[in-house]
Amino acid sequence: RRRHTSEQIITVLREAEAGLANGKTVRMVIRELGISEQTY
Repeated sequence: RRRHTSEQIITVLREAEAGLANGKTVRMVIRELGISEQTY
């Protein structure tokens, strides 16, 4: 299994927050980021 660094995780979470702030749904954001809902 590949592990992500703390910096990579923070970057993805910031991108997700930005998407949600722009009116996207969680489902749309996680699909764009390539992560699962469980991961998010």
